[in-house]
Amino acid sequence: MSSAVKEMPVVWLQGAACTGCSVSVLNAMNPSIKNLLVDEVLPGKHINLRFHPTVMAGSGAPVIEIMEDTSQQKKGAYILIVEGAIPTAKGGIHGVVGERDGKPVTILSRVEELAKDALAVIALGTCAAFGGIPAANPNPTQCLGVGDILQSRGVNTPLINIPGCPPHPDWFVGTVASVLLSGLPRTEDLDEYRRPKAFYGQLIHENCPRRAYYDEEKFAKKLGDPGCLYELGRILVKAGYN
Repeated sequence: MSSAVKEMPVVWLQGAACTGCSVSVLNAMNPSIKNLLVDEVLPGKHINLRFHPTVMAGSGAPVIEIMEDTSQQKKGAYILIVEGAIPTAKGGIHGVVGERDGKPVTILSRVEELAKDALAVIALGTCAAFGGIPAANPNPTQCLGVGDILQSRGVNTPLINIPGCPPHPDWFVGTVASVLLSGLPRTEDLDEYRRPKAFYGQLIHENCPRRAYYDEEKFAKKLGDPGCLYELGRILVKAGYN
């Protein structure tokens, strides 16, 4: 790779989730995951995925060392991507990433440590952004979204939420490309939930093929029924799936 190509290091952590967000990104079509990881996303700019529990070939202490070295050697110049909610019960012991001095290190600690020195944090998927299903009642592991974790620990690194279960890969790729092209999003580029307006600025409702059902107040009672899905969505929200 030419020395003129600027690399953007990325550390990708996975918490309480189903890995569906990673699967969604791996299924990206244009650009493909190969284009994203091997080629220049933009002319002269390349993503260097240094740590990802699912897709990396390495394991054990060597890859943990790479993750930790990234935060030290690339301070303020890497992106931290978090997929999944963060367990906080019992000091966060329900989710760990590697060891330190023979003791497990919680993902709660990893997120706090890595977020402090990151250029930006991307909370990918509903679980990372808002807690999702892992944070639904009764929430025995006391899962929280990334934003709540950072706020509670006074970490002020810019946060971008890309919710969805899973989010469309274009929403993720487009956000990363925007950061590479134009830098971090401005306040006015994000909505009140820290979501990029470019992808979340309109409601599906506004262009939904079932919109006529809504106007006529014809609502589906179960999945597969004709009618607007609004009432089914409300049931999911009440269950903590938002």
